[in-house]
Amino acid sequence: MSDPLVSIILRSYNEGWALRQTLERVAAQEYKNWEMVVIDSGSTDGSVDLIRQFAPAHFIQITPSEYVPGRVMNFGLSLASAPYGVFLNADATPQDPDWLRTLVTPLFDPAVAAVFGRQIPRPDCWAVYASDYDRCFGPRRESVLWEHFFSMVSSGVRKDIWSRRGFLEKLQYAEDYEYTRWCKQEGYRIVYCPQSVVMHSHNYTPPQIYRRSFGDNQALALSWDKDPGHFNWRRTLLLGWLADARRDFFYCLGHGRLSEWPRALQIRWWQHRGRLDGFRQGWKVYRGNPAPVPA
Repeated sequence: MSDPLVSIILRSYNEGWALRQTLERVAAQEYKNWEMVVIDSGSTDGSVDLIRQFAPAHFIQITPSEYVPGRVMNFGLSLASAPYGVFLNADATPQDPDWLRTLVTPLFDPAVAAVFGRQIPRPDCWAVYASDYDRCFGPRRESVLWEHFFSMVSSGVRKDIWSRRGFLEKLQYAEDYEYTRWCKQEGYRIVYCPQSVVMHSHNYTPPQIYRRSFGDNQALALSWDKDPGHFNWRRTLLLGWLADARRDFFYCLGHGRLSEWPRALQIRWWQHRGRLDGFRQGWKVYRGNPAPVPA
């Protein structure tokens, strides 16, 4: 019996440094029945030529200002011919020929709405972020205990479920988190596929991590169904920063990277500031009133 068709939807923007290898690894997959849909957000680094050489089924070019994650993913899925859509970032490089098969197989179950694979950091990844990848995707990952966790970087969805209600296009961040939370609320399963591995990481500067954390938590406020007072200066900023500082210290110590701990302290502070500021702003934007501030 032949394998079902799968549509790989690749988002690209000036990631030519990784894109060539990513495309080569996709072409080398043991699972052969796939098509590719590429949406490029105005790359100027040679990525466009690489994509054209690869000859995807669809190649859409937009301007950077037109990029809205939910809109791009909805558009990509609307172009996809297959009943299963697999999302892959241009700088997320599959590590094995069975990356696609192990990722998409759980989607053949009608009770599974979405899947996501494992990410391992690149060799130049700073310790503060390598620690996060270990917590989220490692063999003893903490994320299994979290209320909800998902990453769109290397992931997949069933189109029949997505057609009921796509990604929210008013969100600039965390649209994948919001969509998969909705899927769970509707009774569908979200599956983690640790055997499906890509290499992917970013070394965000303090201002960059503040903006990302702000955006993620502004979006979180839309679907937050608990006490908004949970986000406050003491819990979110001070205690959250101290907990991460302790965790990062032991990670750096255990991996011979203690010299990176001061940088981790700075990054975590900005990350937690963004978390608190973003949630409060999101509560105001999406709920129409300021989040309560505990005394």
